[in-house]
Amino acid sequence: MTSKELLYIEDSLGHENFMKSCSTKTASKLTDPTLSSYIGSLAQKHTDLANKFLNLL
Repeated sequence: MTSKELLYIEDSLGHENFMKSCSTKTASKLTDPTLSSYIGSLAQKHTDLANKFLNLL
């Protein structure tokens, strides 16, 4: 793997972790259970994507 590819994966991991963090915080603050559940599922999706990027290493 080239250094440019590693930088891309590192950048992608950072973005996924940021989105996971934002989604988790937002889901915990929402009062609408349907919307909170949906945002929680987005947090899980970003966790899964981050894990997929980690598996590339």
